[in-house]
Amino acid sequence: MSEHAVVAEGVGKVFNAGSTDQVEALKGIDLTIEGGEFVSLIGPSGCGKSTLLRLIGDLVQPSSGRLEVNGKTPHQARLDRDYAMVFQKATLLEWRTVGKNVQLPLEIMGVDKADRERRSRDYLDLVQLGEFVDHYPWQLSGGMQQRVAIARGLVFDPALLLMDEPFGALDEMTRERMQMELMDIWRRTGKTVVFVTHSIPEAVFLSTRVVVMSPRPGRITDVIDVDLPQPRTFDTRESTPYYEKMTEVREALRAAGVGVE
Repeated sequence: MSEHAVVAEGVGKVFNAGSTDQVEALKGIDLTIEGGEFVSLIGPSGCGKSTLLRLIGDLVQPSSGRLEVNGKTPHQARLDRDYAMVFQKATLLEWRTVGKNVQLPLEIMGVDKADRERRSRDYLDLVQLGEFVDHYPWQLSGGMQQRVAIARGLVFDPALLLMDEPFGALDEMTRERMQMELMDIWRRTGKTVVFVTHSIPEAVFLSTRVVVMSPRPGRITDVIDVDLPQPRTFDTRESTPYYEKMTEVREALRAAGVGVE
């Protein structure tokens, strides 16, 4: 397997090409993400952050350029189950228990029942929900449902986790707790994470690098290393280097033509 988790060279995406409502979503995207990194994509609404994530996940196809995931085409990486996706909504099946929701990818893969149950419990323990294995999604809070979705994404052991604003619908306190839990999961599993967000504090707190994107057509205008000490803690949010790094990201967004407060 390549040491590069994602390689994009000159990647562009045009929707409705040749029609009157043609939209150029992305243009000239060059980006390399190494295995084990936590990379956040940040930029204004409509800049193509989620489109780039979906290109990596083989949900849409690039119009130009070259894209590799773990040294393969995105399509082959999807067939090989090299990645999992977590969206803003947990999209759990309400008629299945928490444990059965987490087991769903393993069922599709044909894993035997005993192994499915063991692995689902292991990953529910990882997200601190082991005691809720027999509950139903409607019995859980929004933050707990997102933790189930993360467990479901990790249960088949993908190398890459693609996350599209997974905490965007949560209240601020729950969001901060979820960020802490995601950091802990990332450190313990060694997964590569590509994370879409609109939040400068969230991007800085979570990431090893922050990729700054311009308004549409989305281009990468800056890539900022975040060298804050690990593990990140609640004290990290109160530190001077954290505020300095947020200022650096904010200024990079302004330089890209994004109005930020």
